[in-house]
Amino acid sequence: MYGIIDCDNCYVSCERVFRPDLEGKPVVVLSNNDGCVVARSNEAKAMGIKEGIPFYQLEEQFPNQKIAVFSSNYELYGELTARVVNIISQEAPAYFRYSIDECFVYLDGMENVNLQKWGENLHRRIKKSVGMPVSIGLAPNKTLAKIAAKLAKKYLVYRHCCIIDNDANRIAALKWLPIEDVWGIGRRYAARLQSLGCKTAYDFATHHPEWVQMTFNNINILRTWRELKGEDCVPNEELAKKKSICTSRSFNGMISDFNTLRTQVANHAARCAEKLRKQGTVASVVGVLLSTNRFREDLLQYWNFQETRLVTPSNSTTLIVQAATEVLHKIFKQGYQYKKAGVIVMGISPQSPLQQDLFDINAEQIEKYRRLDAVVDRINKLNGSETIVIGSQQYTQKDGKGKADVFANAIKHDHKSKNPTTRWADIIRLK
Repeated sequence: MYGIIDCDNCYVSCERVFRPDLEGKPVVVLSNNDGCVVARSNEAKAMGIKEGIPFYQLEEQFPNQKIAVFSSNYELYGELTARVVNIISQEAPAYFRYSIDECFVYLDGMENVNLQKWGENLHRRIKKSVGMPVSIGLAPNKTLAKIAAKLAKKYLVYRHCCIIDNDANRIAALKWLPIEDVWGIGRRYAARLQSLGCKTAYDFATHHPEWVQMTFNNINILRTWRELKGEDCVPNEELAKKKSICTSRSFNGMISDFNTLRTQVANHAARCAEKLRKQGTVASVVGVLLSTNRFREDLLQYWNFQETRLVTPSNSTTLIVQAATEVLHKIFKQGYQYKKAGVIVMGISPQSPLQQDLFDINAEQIEKYRRLDAVVDRINKLNGSETIVIGSQQYTQKDGKGKADVFANAIKHDHKSKNPTTRWADIIRLK
């Protein structure tokens, strides 16, 4: 049996952990630069607030409504969801973190365990220890487990844990689920299936495998069809293997000078390096993308992407930032108003064993960079993200205390909450 633990309305739930006064009230979380709504509480959904609605339209469409608004606070979300995963790791024989708010578990060896009670107890422990509500889906494969989690989230009768463990439950669940909500069916394939008369997951599952193969000629779609039929055929290693990591962001305004743009790219590159270290991998290719605002037809338009190869694969912040800066020098052009930049690391492989090149940096230098990153990661973990950064990550703009503000030009977050679990300055003060 497989399971998936899904944090309910994850970003909203994280904000409510330290704001219990918001329980039962409409809450929304905004995208980067406070652009549009990316997360909504159930109360906000009931009001008719749509995902993706621009922030400035909220007041226009919902005048005189009390809606709690938060800027994205990924440091808080990452910390609280990590606590959820830590509890899961203690309760399940094996697990794999699929996204910031979802975690797959493998329940081998639990044949004699009452899985319904196990799921209900896990929900209670996470809610009590972290304050996060979760929905749990259990089934013979990952696709059906995802469907079960949707049912657990929607219907209170399941008590936060739904199990699909026989054909009757499977068929009932497939008839309930719209085809566009099936895990593994993207928007383009969903539209095509709907045009072919497949409105629900059950409609799709009733087709013959040869029809699926001839119609789509896609192994992933065929795997999804087989999983809907009850087979287990999505390889675990395909979920765990990240072939690339991308960090990109639109700017708060537009940027024309190279130095400010270089700082943006350096911060993106540093985050890619940190993600590589967290998953114990290294990258051999570093790419940089750059673009103007395509919606401003009155301005000159430019887009470019180039990459460079590291002779020795690395996850060093220093080396990846250096590589990204070199690429930026090649693609930057004066006279343009840039709206977005990003860094992509590719050619990802395990950190060990590492194949070195005869003419590249030696083992002593690699070890020096490794120790430096380890110390910086530890300090940032204890004192808050970006407590220590390399020089090229610092903006020239200062905060109210005269210190360089790493995020000053990076992102607009006028409604950002505090980080009481990761920053001493934000620690909760009791009356």
